[in-house]
Amino acid sequence: MPESSVDPRVATLVESVLIGSPVARALGIRMDTLAVDHVELVLPFRPDNITVGDVVHGGVIATLIDVAGAAAAFSHADLETVGSGATGSLSIQYLAPARSAALRAVADVIRRGKRQVSTDVSVYAEGRDGAVLIARALMSTTLF
Repeated sequence: MPESSVDPRVATLVESVLIGSPVARALGIRMDTLAVDHVELVLPFRPDNITVGDVVHGGVIATLIDVAGAAAAFSHADLETVGSGATGSLSIQYLAPARSAALRAVADVIRRGKRQVSTDVSVYAEGRDGAVLIARALMSTTLF
């Protein structure tokens, strides 16, 4: 299997447990790209996800980051030794408001240990004039 190919069992796990979770479904999170150590998720704009006016709620953005980081952490997990995981830490810098925009979370693994995986997640507001970086996060996931 090429290094960029995700084990089909891992892809099924990510799709059913993370993308298929009640919170991800409620927000409308969708998988766009799943590769080893790289994930891209899309969150279409919906009025249900705003806080004030047309600004997407920071908690919605945080949830998108959390799901993306976890998916990237699991993208190269050994399912013979790993069955679950949990967010160990999450630090988010909100850089700009996401106004009436679909969001794209891009998560890349920056360090993979046996049980601890660190990811860098960037969130972009996608618009007619291109994408604008609205948040950046560093996340760790513990696999167990």
